[in-house]
Amino acid sequence: MDFTGTAIADALTRAAHRLVALRDRLNALDAAMGDGDSGLTAEKGATGLLEFLAANPPPADLGKWLAQAGMAYNRAAPSTMGALVATAFMRAGKEVQGKALLDAPDLARMLLAASQGIQERGKAQPGDKTILDALHPAAEAFSAAIAAGEGPEVAGQKALEAARRGRDAAIPLRSRVGRANWVGERTEGQPDPGTVLFVAALEAVLGAEPSEPGSTRA
Repeated sequence: MDFTGTAIADALTRAAHRLVALRDRLNALDAAMGDGDSGLTAEKGATGLLEFLAANPPPADLGKWLAQAGMAYNRAAPSTMGALVATAFMRAGKEVQGKALLDAPDLARMLLAASQGIQERGKAQPGDKTILDALHPAAEAFSAAIAAGEGPEVAGQKALEAARRGRDAAIPLRSRVGRANWVGERTEGQPDPGTVLFVAALEAVLGAEPSEPGSTRA
């Protein structure tokens, strides 16, 4: 099964609209462990992405286009998260440079590359209570499912389940990276805004019902 540029653009549009709607929720989560502006930053970035998508239909080179989309997000919301999102898009785009159609293995490589890029740019790793606690297990689950011969729909569902588990498993942890690290114990027991952002975006991409942090914690 191949995915066209239009399908990719539609998925990104759904994710961006979800982030805009999530502004107040992310702000509230961030207020418990940071500056309280994660939602506003996500809204600005998502709005910049929507403007880019409206003005730039997918070309024959989806890799270059994805990198440009990430940069548009960062320009609209210059911040640590904006830079990480841009890095994720650029690393993902590099995996499919020159391609006009994407298949499931392409998507698997893109997710893994995005995770690796954020780890390197943010100097973080899974377990540090960042977006990686949702993104990394999702990327691994999707890749494993595709390698096992599963279709993209099944692989996507497994990725979402892994992302939700990762989001919820990070709740009791203490943040180790970025501004949230400064407040120490205050971050324990709080959902990480980055993991909530990623799960919400993935739910929108897959057309899944939204879930609340903690709802899948073991």
